[in-house]
Amino acid sequence: MGDKEGSGALKKCKSDFKRSQWKDEKASIIDSSSPVVIAFKSFQHELDARHDKYERLVKLGRDITIESKRTIFILHRVISEPNRDDVLKEAKKKLDAIQEKIRQMAQELVSEDMYQYHRAYTSGLQEYVEAVTFQHFITNRTLLSLEDINRGLIFENLHYTVTNDSLGKEQSEQNVLSLQITSVDYLLGVADLTGELMRLCISSVWNGDIDTPFQLTQFLRDIFDGFAYIGNTGPYEISRKLHSLKQSLSKVENACYTLKVRGSEIPKHMLADLFVSKCELLEHDEGIS
Repeated sequence: MGDKEGSGALKKCKSDFKRSQWKDEKASIIDSSSPVVIAFKSFQHELDARHDKYERLVKLGRDITIESKRTIFILHRVISEPNRDDVLKEAKKKLDAIQEKIRQMAQELVSEDMYQYHRAYTSGLQEYVEAVTFQHFITNRTLLSLEDINRGLIFENLHYTVTNDSLGKEQSEQNVLSLQITSVDYLLGVADLTGELMRLCISSVWNGDIDTPFQLTQFLRDIFDGFAYIGNTGPYEISRKLHSLKQSLSKVENACYTLKVRGSEIPKHMLADLFVSKCELLEHDEGIS
């Protein structure tokens, strides 16, 4: 038994030795100055550079997502805070910081095909659309268009170069940076906006504001009609979010029904509790069906 084990170990040792010897011979055969080797090394450097760029865009997209969510949380304080202007100024400051992140993203995508990297940052842009449209609705009660959003994402990029004229002055060469949000990112961001408007409706009722829910109802109906018009012809993500949009609209319509029918007989501070309980009942019924 011991002889067989020793023989097997010896065969394995010889096999490993031959394999390492073959690798050494193969390495000595490869010529580093070969055009094929040079080409593959250039491919390696290009792929490494693309991977590094992709990872940087992922990080920027993640930062944009986090800051956009924080902006939305700030905007929800508009209902409860006594000084509305201070809340809006704080949210505007956050959005300006997000736009700086988007400018860095645009810088990364100079001379690149944005659709090769789109998956790295699309969720961040959708969250930004949700935040900026939410701010616009609070201040103007209208939906911010895609054209207006993209108009705010055009940045000036300065490159300083030294001229060879007699004065030897330094002149600045000005380029324009831009990262345009796609129509799909815009639609997905607006679909998520409806959830924030539903929460705004609950907060308004909680604070005794009975006008905002009725304004929100018509606004959400218009958005729902637009998405229903797209239907199954659009991307899969849009049709998937249509269900959540319908849920938000149903909850706001339920709030308006409660205010209209029972608003006079229930104290204002109890309306929100009744509204929330009805929303939970609606969710339970939809889950059963």
